[in-house]
Amino acid sequence: MNLKTSVLDVPGFPREGLHFKDITPLFSDAAAFARAIEAMAEPVLPLHPTHVLGLESRGFIFGSALAHKLGLGFVPARRAGKLPRPVLRETFATVCGEEGLEIHQDALQAGDRVLIVDDILASGATAAAARNLVERAGAHPLALTTFIEMVGAGGREALKGMPVFSVLTY
Repeated sequence: MNLKTSVLDVPGFPREGLHFKDITPLFSDAAAFARAIEAMAEPVLPLHPTHVLGLESRGFIFGSALAHKLGLGFVPARRAGKLPRPVLRETFATVCGEEGLEIHQDALQAGDRVLIVDDILASGATAAAARNLVERAGAHPLALTTFIEMVGAGGREALKGMPVFSVLTY
């Protein structure tokens, strides 16, 4: 199954000069989505994660499905100001400005082995902020797994040696 057929290129979105990778067709194709989750799960099994941390918002879709498949708990990493209880927060720069990423203070514990999940790795800024949150919680960030990696966008460099697994590359 060629999963690239489930990804549409949308030039000029969200602004001129960018090429948005629309993965919504993947979600409406049950067989393709199942294959994507299988492909994301396979390389991380030997790492023995205890938790999956999904990055808002499409990382929630992949992360919760992956956590279910692996029989693990799911931790949502939300944009700043969206969680109701005490949080750990990391701020980071994006192409659109500065943003914040948060997890509940009690979401992870020392000794937890955390797999970070997102839909697309580009600059790596969000994933690096997530790694920092996991470390600040006293847990161990094992790896990042994504559906798509934009090669040459700096993502791997931003993660400074953390293992990265991706299903598709562009």
